[in-house]
Amino acid sequence: MKIFYHCFGGTHSSVTAAAIHLGLLPRDRLPTAEEIIAVPFFDRRDTRQQGCPNLMGKDERGDEIYVLGWPGRPQVIEAIFAGLAGVFSLPENSYKLVDVRSGVNLMMRMGGFLSRRLGLVALGRPLVARGTRRAYRTILELVLTVKDELKNTDSRPGQ
Repeated sequence: MKIFYHCFGGTHSSVTAAAIHLGLLPRDRLPTAEEIIAVPFFDRRDTRQQGCPNLMGKDERGDEIYVLGWPGRPQVIEAIFAGLAGVFSLPENSYKLVDVRSGVNLMMRMGGFLSRRLGLVALGRPLVARGTRRAYRTILELVLTVKDELKNTDSRPGQ
């Protein structure tokens, strides 16, 4: 299965969710800002990469975990994926889209804007990392829900 964590820019909340899913960030405590900033892709993608999924790794089940930036409405990306799955005859249970926007707070938006849009990384990155720490529990709960859903239903194609 391919799991796509998506958010507006694909560089903060979706990257954090994917990192939690893959065990790159802790589930039992709040990570430091430095730990968050050290995650691959965190605050490092630019707007030209929106709409392009990036593989972050494989989880313990062998599922591929992707991050994706999508500045439009989440329903649009869901429709695009469903349409492409139909065109390519992909089973519906071969992918899962997870919208991480609910975990985004104002501090993350401001920091992301400063860092990614204005190029003021020295100001924006620490701000978005602090905002991510504040949103961490919400993002963690979302990831744990996804992992429980995957565990409770063997949704791998061909199973």
